[in-house]
This record gives sequence, C-alpha cells and structure tokens, in this order.
Amino acid sequence: MSNGTSQKAPSAARERIRAERERQKKKDRVRRQLTVAAVVAGVLVVAGGAGFAVVKATEPTGWEAAKEAKSVTPAHTQGKNGTEILIGDKSAKETLEVFEDLRCPMCASFEQSSGASLIKDIDDGRYKVRFTMYTFLDGAQDGEGSKNALSALGAALNVGPEAFLTYKSALYSLKNHPEEQDDAFAKDSVLLKIASEVPELAHNKGFEQAVKKGTYDRWAMDMTAQFGRKGVKGTPTFLHGDKKLVLPPVPQQRMTREQYNQLADANFKKMIDKEFGPAKGGPGIAKGEKDPSGGKDSGAPGGAPGITKGEKDPSAR
Repeated sequence: MSNGTSQKAPSAARERIRAERERQKKKDRVRRQLTVAAVVAGVLVVAGGAGFAVVKATEPTGWEAAKEAKSVTPAHTQGKNGTEILIGDKSAKETLEVFEDLRCPMCASFEQSSGASLIKDIDDGRYKVRFTMYTFLDGAQDGEGSKNALSALGAALNVGPEAFLTYKSALYSLKNHPEEQDDAFAKDSVLLKIASEVPELAHNKGFEQAVKKGTYDRWAMDMTAQFGRKGVKGTPTFLHGDKKLVLPPVPQQRMTREQYNQLADANFKKMIDKEFGPAKGGPGIAKGEKDPSGGKDSGAPGGAPGITKGEKDPSAR
C-alpha cells in the first residue's frame, strides 16, 4: 500500500466522525428547542385554563345569567321586550290593568273567587285586560318560584291567550297554589304537572320543552323589571288608566269558603260596575235591594278572608 493511500484513510475517518458530531449537535439543539416549546406551551395551556376557570367562575349563573340571555318573547305580546300582555277584544274601548305575582296568596284568593268573572268580562268585550306580572315575592321569600312560573306562563301565552288564562287560573287554584313560603313553583316538574290540567298544554311538546329549557326566562326577567310601573308595588292591584280601583273588603264574620268567595266576587263586580257601568244583561243591585256583601267596610284589605277576631280563618288550607 502506498503512503498516499494510508494517509487518506485516517483523514476520511476523521471527516466522518466530525460530520457525525455535527449531526448529533444539531439533533441536540432541535431536541432542546422542542422541549422549551413544549414547556412554554404547557405554561400557556395552564395559564389559559386558569384564565378560563376565572372567567367561568365570575360569569353570572341562574336567573342573573337569564338577564344576559338572548331575548325570546312569547307570541301575543306587545311593547318593548314583549312585556305588554293585552288580552281581549281589540274593539273594546276600555282597558283594565291587573297586577299580580304568581306566588301571591291574595292574588290566589282573588283568582279563586273572581277569576271567572274577570274572564267573562273579557269574553263579553266589556274591556280588555293588560296583565303585568311581578316576581317581587321571590326576593321577599328568598326563592325562584314567581320567576319560574312566569317563564312557564310565557310559554303558555306563546300557545295562545286562552292557554295563558286557563293556565294562570290553574296555577292560582286552591288545589295547586302553594303557601307563600313554599317555593314549589321553582320546580319545572310541578309546573308541568299543573299544565297537564290545561287542554291546550297537555301533551304539548313545544310548551314542555320551553319550560324545561327556560326559553322565556329572559322574558320573565324583563317582566320583573316592570316592578313599580305606575307606582304599583303590591298585588293584586287594579288600574283603569292611572286610577287605582279599590276592591271593597269582605266583612269579617263567620262563613264558609264558598260564602267568602261569593261575597268577594260580589265586591269585585261592584268595583267594576262602579267604574265601567253595569254589565250588559247583568242584574246589578236594584234600588232598595240588599247588598249581598253587606256593604260594610271592615278595614280589612280587599280580598282578605272575612273572619271575626280570634276566629279560625275558614279559607285557610
């Protein structure tokens, strides 16, 4: 072997070793870069996750979130945010305003005694009724039943005015209306069970889904924001224009629930007749005829059960 050949061999070997080292160094640099990138990405993910958790933790929930939800208004509503519920013959010249809260026991008492008379006047075209539904008792009693029932009532209104009136009557009925402190209406299952009594709502999948999904929760919150409209902060309240109508009280005396309802309904009709004139075809109270309510002012709130001092309330459940 010549010297030239023997010298070239070690040189070639050194070149291969040097090249291999360069490749290894390059691999090491890439590996370090990838490791750093992975660590940075991990930190960003953790930071991002923490930030997302903070955002989620500070987001409003429940009925506070409903205030920010997309507004969906029921059919058969008018005005800003669909907060005007006007039911009756459009040609009726007069409008009676009724303010109620679905948890209100006095509203339940009114509906049980005079709700049918109110609906009859609507059907007869005597006047239209604008319903303003409050939910202030949720705050007073620390609950959600008024708002949840109002949302369900909105779903009934979406079906139709008749469904609205019938469902409202069912919610206020002696059979279904809970005590003021009982937040039973906060449960969808309770509201759906009551709705099964209403022909237009029984087996109505659209209504059922609207209740379960809270489709009209935002609408209920918009209605809630009406609290204090025209200075009204109590229920039930009746207005004709800006005039507050006074429901005569039932005399305090011993009576059955049926007798109480009869007298309370007579007082409601008396109030309406005084404001709107006698109903067409209605008997009214003839001159010299005895007033079925006794015509006494006991000083008790309108719609309050008529009982003597210390006597057990005959209308109590």
